[in-house]
Amino acid sequence: MLPLAIPCLVEKKGWPQSELLFNFCAQTIALLPGIPGVFLRRGFYSWTLEKCSLNCHIGFGTVFSHREAIIDDNVYIGSYALIGSVHLQPHCLIGSRTSILSGKALHVVGEDGLWTPYTAKRLTRVVLGKNVWIGESAVIVADIGDNSMVGAGAVVTTAVKSGIIVTGNPARFVGKLQESQSRPSTEQATPSEPADSMSKTSAPA
Repeated sequence: MLPLAIPCLVEKKGWPQSELLFNFCAQTIALLPGIPGVFLRRGFYSWTLEKCSLNCHIGFGTVFSHREAIIDDNVYIGSYALIGSVHLQPHCLIGSRTSILSGKALHVVGEDGLWTPYTAKRLTRVVLGKNVWIGESAVIVADIGDNSMVGAGAVVTTAVKSGIIVTGNPARFVGKLQESQSRPSTEQATPSEPADSMSKTSAPA
């Protein structure tokens, strides 16, 4: 990965506001298939992102659009995800085709009435807490609390509290995750226990 990583490191040091080389290399590495692709993406991003654990999975077609990203241990990212400035804390599960934007103020209306172009000054890091599950094709522009779940196709524009399930566009509260089921467990479930680790309690009145 050094032939791709070194130009990105030179760009970061010499032209910190530019991400042209980084974006080119990120899009190239995204298209490497199979298990070798997973290892090579992990190696590339461990050199070029702010932090990327060597104990994570980055699926085929997934692209990081900015260097200002942190990936902690045991993070899983499915295929074709588009990820901006984020902090993915341990045990996050990111579904395929998910978009995690760099906040919700990347463009504003200027004095001429037109949308302003992209500038790195408007980047906002979105934080996904520990053990968060993001369903396929969700769009995330706000923080997600620990042990929460976002349904497939949901659009999250406001911060989500810990331990709850949200779905829809815009995302709305639909239930709480049971405390005993929101924590990773090594014990085998008995027939009397819920088989679905995402089962929920009823929503408060």
